[in-house]
Amino acid sequence: MSYNYLPLDKNPIDFEQLKNLLEHNQDVSITFDAHERIVKCREYLDKLMQQPDKLYYGINTGFGFLQHVKINNEQVEQLQANLLMSHACGMGEEVPHAIVKLMLALKIKSLSYGYSGVQIDTVKRLTEMHNENILPVIYTQGSLGASGDLAPLSHMSLPLIGLGEVWHKGEKKTTATVWKEKNWQPIHLQSKEGLALINGTQFMSAYGIYILLQCDRLIRWANIITAISFDAFDCSPEPFDEKIQQIRPHAGQVAVAQTIRKYLQGSAIAFQKSKAVQDPYSFRCVPQVHGATIDTFEYVKSVFLREINSVTDNPNIFPDDDEILSGGNFHGQPLALALDFLSIAMSELSNISERRIYQLISGQRSLPMFLVKDPGLNSGFMIPQYTAAGIVSENKQLCTPASVDSISSSNNQEDHVSMGANAATKCLRIIQNVEKVLAIELLSAAQALEFRRPLKSSAAVENMVSAFRKEVSFNAGDRVLHDDMMKAVSFLKLTRV
Repeated sequence: MSYNYLPLDKNPIDFEQLKNLLEHNQDVSITFDAHERIVKCREYLDKLMQQPDKLYYGINTGFGFLQHVKINNEQVEQLQANLLMSHACGMGEEVPHAIVKLMLALKIKSLSYGYSGVQIDTVKRLTEMHNENILPVIYTQGSLGASGDLAPLSHMSLPLIGLGEVWHKGEKKTTATVWKEKNWQPIHLQSKEGLALINGTQFMSAYGIYILLQCDRLIRWANIITAISFDAFDCSPEPFDEKIQQIRPHAGQVAVAQTIRKYLQGSAIAFQKSKAVQDPYSFRCVPQVHGATIDTFEYVKSVFLREINSVTDNPNIFPDDDEILSGGNFHGQPLALALDFLSIAMSELSNISERRIYQLISGQRSLPMFLVKDPGLNSGFMIPQYTAAGIVSENKQLCTPASVDSISSSNNQEDHVSMGANAATKCLRIIQNVEKVLAIELLSAAQALEFRRPLKSSAAVENMVSAFRKEVSFNAGDRVLHDDMMKAVSFLKLTRV
């Protein structure tokens, strides 16, 4: 497979392509077919605009509650520019650059179907911005997740008309400054273009795709870290037996049990004869808990892949049918519900992880209290568990679903909204918290495993612990554990599993 660029057109893009887009910092490009579709739709719309007596929402009318206000043809460009300026009302933190870049790519993808009425120069400029890492400054707050991600997409689109701010070469500058450096002229937006740009779910979608990519990584980490904790706590492999999974064959459960069996293959610790009759649920029920998270992940992934391979602006233009139809494809309800579901499922990975941390430091199964020599003189790993407990409690609070909320807007024209943008931003925070808890478990499990010597775990476990020990040494006595914890987080980010 070539990693040079990602082609964007009516053909669906899959999860691996999205992963490559971010990991390999790929360029994007529309295909010849997409180019033709965009031009054809624009030409059709230009012909319609020559019929002065017809009203088309957002094309020659006002927006939202102002849908009945007619706009003259000579005011169309000003109407579209006004739309971007008036709707760029974001606040809060800046959206991470990786997500901004995904927003640009996903907006280009949605426009490439040729149902949005944009001019080809607009799509080309968005492509140039993506490929040259000229990233608009976008804010996390402002979208209700229903009339499209209006505020964030407006900030994304302001640079097209020479306004707003962008990040370029590590600096935040005014768009005008960068456009002068690049010798670029602002785009003169035509009818419908402003609406096509800011109507859509690309803020929620980009967050969701970015989050799913992180989830994919963290689920794999949760399983290998569990295997380390498993031998560190001297657990029985019996709950992972294939026969148990066959009589309750949820796909995720079966997969997790198989993965843990593979990781523990050849372990001298796991297959000792003297074992406790049963292990705590946080070890014994890993296939059921991690597996349910995997099943949720797969469902949410299917929702988001369907979304990014769709057209989500409004109205939609169908040149072949000679129709312009106004609908609600911008409504983020499918995404909001899926993000809330994913938040709960991923939070459970940290919940069960924190319980394993607690068991490891509890002084059971021949492990010293708090995993340190001379407990009392040394507090050892007492407080990392506090930190993990505080983080998982924060996640429980963040898991309150955003999708059950709605606030009417636009003078009650937009009377039900998804709050999917809030679901997205808090889901990312949950995922970041999950990573921290898993890092604490890795730190604790690697420490505990040392007390099983001279017995060895499996090659997979020992290789992972050996790699981790190059970053974080065994803790023989109290030291500043924050540093070790942050190194553990970095290890999760930078190491492939």
